[in-house]
Amino acid sequence: MTAWTFEAEPAGHTGATVTLVEGSSFCISTASGDITEGAAQGLFAHDTRILSCWQLEIDDQRPEPLTALNREPFWATFLSRARRPGKSESTLLVERDRRVGDGMREDLILHNLSGEPVSCTITIAVDADFADLFAVKEDRVRHRGDHEAHVSDGQLRLDYEWRGMRRGLSVRAPDAIAVRAKEIAFGALVPARGRWRTTMLLLPVVDGKELSSQFGLWGEVDEAQPVVRLKEWQRSSPVVQSEDETLTQTIQQSRQDLGSLRIFDPDHPGTPVVAAGAPWFMALFGRDSLLSSWMALPIDQSLALGTLATLARHQGTKEDPTTEEQPGRILHEVRFGVDTGTALGGRSIYYGTADATPLFVALLGELHEWGTPLDELKPLLPHADRALEWVEEYGDRDGDGFVEYQRMTDQGLVNQGWKDSWDGVNFADGQIARSPIALAEVQAYVYGAYRSRARLARALGDDAKARECDQKADELKRRFNEAFWIPDAGYFGIALDRDSGLVDSCASNMGYCLWMGIVDEDKAPAVAEALGSRAMFNGWGIRTLSTEMGAYNPMSYHNGSVWPHDSALVASGLMRYGFVDQAQQIAKGLLDAARTYSGRLPELFCGFDRTAYPEPVPYPSSCSPQAWAAASPLQLMRMLLRFDPDIPNGRVWLAPQWPKQFGRLQVTNIPLAGTRVALHVDGDIFDVEGLPEGVELIREPRPLTAEGP
Repeated sequence: MTAWTFEAEPAGHTGATVTLVEGSSFCISTASGDITEGAAQGLFAHDTRILSCWQLEIDDQRPEPLTALNREPFWATFLSRARRPGKSESTLLVERDRRVGDGMREDLILHNLSGEPVSCTITIAVDADFADLFAVKEDRVRHRGDHEAHVSDGQLRLDYEWRGMRRGLSVRAPDAIAVRAKEIAFGALVPARGRWRTTMLLLPVVDGKELSSQFGLWGEVDEAQPVVRLKEWQRSSPVVQSEDETLTQTIQQSRQDLGSLRIFDPDHPGTPVVAAGAPWFMALFGRDSLLSSWMALPIDQSLALGTLATLARHQGTKEDPTTEEQPGRILHEVRFGVDTGTALGGRSIYYGTADATPLFVALLGELHEWGTPLDELKPLLPHADRALEWVEEYGDRDGDGFVEYQRMTDQGLVNQGWKDSWDGVNFADGQIARSPIALAEVQAYVYGAYRSRARLARALGDDAKARECDQKADELKRRFNEAFWIPDAGYFGIALDRDSGLVDSCASNMGYCLWMGIVDEDKAPAVAEALGSRAMFNGWGIRTLSTEMGAYNPMSYHNGSVWPHDSALVASGLMRYGFVDQAQQIAKGLLDAARTYSGRLPELFCGFDRTAYPEPVPYPSSCSPQAWAAASPLQLMRMLLRFDPDIPNGRVWLAPQWPKQFGRLQVTNIPLAGTRVALHVDGDIFDVEGLPEGVELIREPRPLTAEGP
């Protein structure tokens, strides 16, 4: 999930911080509520830090922090106490109630716990450097451009311009007694046993236009759009009840995090998409959003449909080497930061990914399986066909039948699969593979895309198109199993490099090939053995790279770490081919890891063996919450239940391999084909209630030869 403009590992920040997220806006502060100048903190909107300093003092002293209460993903309350002259005990409680949503609203409340009135002066230091999000993240902020401050009665306006990019911040403080270029001051008289209150509103300014906040200065906060959206998400989401408290907590956390990571296009408010992760990746990513919404299907299908519709609107239409746009190509990343225009010739979209385009088609077919009406999918079919045209014309650069990638300029990503760090694809001896590179899992996605398009064609009565796509899938499967298989090692190589040489490292990528069904059945046992070995499974999950490989490093981003989504999809592939024990082992390990993270799996953690340390070792800059990590427990639950809808053909497969340690399970309010179903598992007894009319429950696993992952 590395940003396209950088090849280094993502950097992070240290220290106790609080992150609030709503849509593509977020705020990172200290536990006191202050935003410290010079730190990786701030209020961010449109991928720009619009507030870099926000520090409160009362009578020239900073209050002493007590606690930070996280109310909702976008809402926190910071409590501190202010010492008074001549008092041994503080009697002034400071409450900062903060809500983020297209800007920020902060309610400042002073509670006087003494028997006499308190008079004090409150000052808030304010500044905005308007740094690009990734410049902040990677500690390379440079002060440049023209900065101006405009002061009026109760309002401060900070403006910035650099190379034609204009950003600004408007701070409204109607009760202020003084507003200066970098400071707002209030005079407070707090009654005995009473309180004093004021409200401030911070709004982003883009190209001279002040944007509207989700939380107004005077409006009722309970009626604000973020509150209404979150309540609706919670109301409509399935409810999971299990005898295993950790499992229940983890699924509940997944629901909440996915709800908080949704972003909405103001021009299309009815089509939500899921952002990649907080705090640094609150944007649409092709691959991340597609896979995350795919794994979230058991609780919501609108995310997948919204993601497809949004990606379709931005599908490539022309050739542009700077952005790597090509006709039919699905984007990698959308950005609006102040550095974007310079890095991408004035464009905010980068297309350099090899996997999002076939995944687009594959997910469209999966939505069909879950019963999304064809009338809702038909508008996306032309985009699916253009995506397959890209696969065959632009994706297959050398005409060898495989999709490969090679960046078009020195500004693009060197690696354009999910392991997109500069050293993410390497040989067994540690040498780095050179592009063009054809990744194993990308071929699996293309295979899945052809199968999906065939199913859709068949449903629409286009048998000729269905046969054509099935034949292409069959041929790709045959050629893949010949070209990527390493007989002596007993596993699939991660890729083919520029000389069509097999990149022979043992990596987690081949698990996706199981998930998509491209692996020949006679090779699957050896693949399962390799994935389940001690060299790959560290006790918590699947390492991205085997310990026996030359580039293995358990503290690396992609060469030995453990990513929950990676492990969940590998486990799903193993279960698809009938390797129940190995799949259960991974699921149990990941849910044990979730217990150590209070139910919220991070983006990744280090790959050290479980026998070495009693808990997973955190990776320093791991995003949390992160979309595909949040969706992973849902994928694990579906995988263990072996729950596979095939609504177009009137059937649902269910054959649970539910570990006894998790006890009884009940999931209610599952959306399926326009209705809501409930699922119950108690040992060997299981059932589904409320299936749509004409849909049969098949109490056995979906056959490997049946279509769909």
